[in-house]
Amino acid sequence: MAKAYNIGFISNAGVDLSCIVQVVPMGSSDDRQEEQTHEVLQALESLRVGKDTAALPDVTADIKCFTEQCSLGFARRYLAAQKGAYPIILSYCKKNMEEQDSALAVLSALAALTDGQPDLLDEEGRQFLLDVLQKYQVDSLVTCAAICVVRHCCIKHEQNRQDLVKGGVLPLLTGAITRHSGSAELVKEASSALRVMTFDDDVRVTFGHAHEHAKSIVLEHSGLKILIVAAKGKASKTVV
Repeated sequence: MAKAYNIGFISNAGVDLSCIVQVVPMGSSDDRQEEQTHEVLQALESLRVGKDTAALPDVTADIKCFTEQCSLGFARRYLAAQKGAYPIILSYCKKNMEEQDSALAVLSALAALTDGQPDLLDEEGRQFLLDVLQKYQVDSLVTCAAICVVRHCCIKHEQNRQDLVKGGVLPLLTGAITRHSGSAELVKEASSALRVMTFDDDVRVTFGHAHEHAKSIVLEHSGLKILIVAAKGKASKTVV
């Protein structure tokens, strides 16, 4: 009751609580009076400990827990990012791309973490995403998961958009739509990513490349034609 009252009181005062985790952290497993830790940080700490030694099957539960916790709200993934989650998750991504199940698990974790936090992506991460899209072109599930990360990292981040476009992401996106036109989920994800490349939503940048990206998508990569062909026959089944 006290927690709910305080949250309501602070919210009514006009304070933005979206970056604050509003759940009570889980207590220690023993009886000692130790600092309580939120579940997302417990999973992150387990991943941190096993980063250099543990194989993915040994930390699968922690990866899934971390992904679920980040998906619950921005405050949790922001807290994780502040505690150094990005380099840890990226490390797992780079080490576990040989098998589909492993790749999906780590990419899902990266997608959950970067949702609303495009500043996390660095040069190493950008190259990793381009390499994954190139390597797994025939795998619709892994491709879709990687494109989701690309989309998250390009919303409200002009530099990421420009760097990824320079790295060749546009033909990888249009190619994915053409190659997997039967997968409504992938077509929707890739179409959304292409759309984000034409955004002018980064307030830190005076002049972006939205027009140039849109022109390149249509004229150099036949994006409009590809999207129209992919959308045919899906209007009555799935929103694409």
